Amino acid sequence: MLEVKRFPKDMSVFEVNRADAKQCFLSGLFEETVKLEDGERSFYTYLKPGLHYNRPCLVVAPPAFPSVLNWLEKSFWLSFAEEHELFLHVLIPENGAWKLDGTDADYMNKVYMQIQSRQAYVTMQDNIYAIGLGNGAIIAQQAVMKMSSEWSGLASFGELDENAMRNAEALHGAQDTGKTELSINAAKVQVPVWMGWEKNCGNNAAVCAYWKKQNDAAGERFANAFADEIYFPSAVCKSSQINEEKISQVRVTNGYDGTMSRELAAAVWAFLSKACRHRGYGHKMLRNRIDPEAYGFEERSVEHDGFTRLWYEYVPESVRLNGKPAPLVLCMHGRGGTADSFLSLSGMSRVAEERSFIAVFPEAGVYQQRPGGVRNTLLWNGEYEGKRIDDVGFLLKVVEDVKARHAVDETRVYACGQSSGGMMTSALAEKAPGVFAAVSPWSALVDPDHDLVLPEKIDPAVPFMFLFGDRDWLVADRENGEMEFGVTAPIAAYLRTLIKLYGLEEKPLQYTCGEISWFVYRNKNRIPMLTVGRVAGMTHANYPRESWIAYDEFLCRFSKSMDGELFYMGEKV
Repeated sequence: MLEVKRFPKDMSVFEVNRADAKQCFLSGLFEETVKLEDGERSFYTYLKPGLHYNRPCLVVAPPAFPSVLNWLEKSFWLSFAEEHELFLHVLIPENGAWKLDGTDADYMNKVYMQIQSRQAYVTMQDNIYAIGLGNGAIIAQQAVMKMSSEWSGLASFGELDENAMRNAEALHGAQDTGKTELSINAAKVQVPVWMGWEKNCGNNAAVCAYWKKQNDAAGERFANAFADEIYFPSAVCKSSQINEEKISQVRVTNGYDGTMSRELAAAVWAFLSKACRHRGYGHKMLRNRIDPEAYGFEERSVEHDGFTRLWYEYVPESVRLNGKPAPLVLCMHGRGGTADSFLSLSGMSRVAEERSFIAVFPEAGVYQQRPGGVRNTLLWNGEYEGKRIDDVGFLLKVVEDVKARHAVDETRVYACGQSSGGMMTSALAEKAPGVFAAVSPWSALVDPDHDLVLPEKIDPAVPFMFLFGDRDWLVADRENGEMEFGVTAPIAAYLRTLIKLYGLEEKPLQYTCGEISWFVYRNKNRIPMLTVGRVAGMTHANYPRESWIAYDEFLCRFSKSMDGELFYMGEKV
């Protein structure tokens, strides 16, 4: 029988592995609980030894056997999670039976939320997938239909009845959990789906038709070795796919006999794992995952302050062949994220590819996000054992390391980042103004968990482009917001300091383009030293178009001579 453990109430007793900081502290099978309206329910979480944070999560509704532990012991799912380096979360049917009235679907969606609590391990909402097996397929279908804006993919293998369509019109209400950074969007959206059953008829066909419509499937039918029905999305796409890619296929395996083989599971996972869902404006956006190895990133590391610190580096072929000095952009992830996850979330490497600059994605140090929680949640300028981590020093080491190996245009070094990465971007402008020609923080400027320290000077001056969502819990204040765009007092204080330090016009120029309302503050020479963009309908998030905007419309227009003199489009500022 499998050993089932409980996570300690105080996870802060575990010491961080300084050579591999984002490693889970514990391994094995654990029982966790989730609070529902009518009480608590348990579920199992399996962590392989050495599992890293932010790996993809499978949330599985298994067949309703009397003992899920017996099913787990006899099935291949534990070793499958080990092989593919996955977080595995398994639901437990009450009294050996699933409730098909929608309550167990709500339980599954609550598990989706619970596993992001960051108490004993760290996952992220971008790569969580629903799996339903046997009659658990109905639960998975109901859960994803109700909260499709959250799940990155769905696989259901089992016969469906009329209950599978119970949530075809139902919608989980919008929810923002604040400092946990989890937001739930109320939207019906595309979802990559793979379904298996005996025949595509009756209730099975009704569900298939639902997903074909939801994913705007074209009429032509394809097949492969594992799915005898594959429907690609229609080629008609009236909007840009920079932020959300139209990628959701509907796949069907007919003749499924109720036995999931490891080979079939591997094919299903290869399909599902290609997609990830990231926060943005309006709703969470589905995109192909950027795999570092496949896309040609190089992972680098350096020792700093007793920790092994890493980053991913993207050097376009055009830059390698050209041989001329190229701009360098540091792009920093948010709290709880990783360098790997931010490749897809930011999309900055695609900007680098088309604009011929070097993109670097560093990984933050550690800190403890909540009392009793793990001490290795990744955060910029965090702390460990009572000592603040010097991430400015680390990032300057990264810049020097890249310059030693590649031709870098030292007059065009830039920084950007989201949330904690936005705070780090501000810190670089303050602490290393001679290095960075311009910066673009997203979703944050200052740390709300520490006393506000405003810069007394930034010399030489570093231009700022600040982007945030009008529903961002960290930045926006809809009721008592300050300045023209309604931000919290600390954010307003920082921006007013920049206006004073740079001698900018107090009244900005204003205009709106698409989802962004712009506020532009110029100096006496009419140079836009501070630009603020407020994104309509966005929570604490960023999205790929921000990367394009930040580089094309702001960063690349500034350069800084070796003696620190700032230029805007070639003219002295």
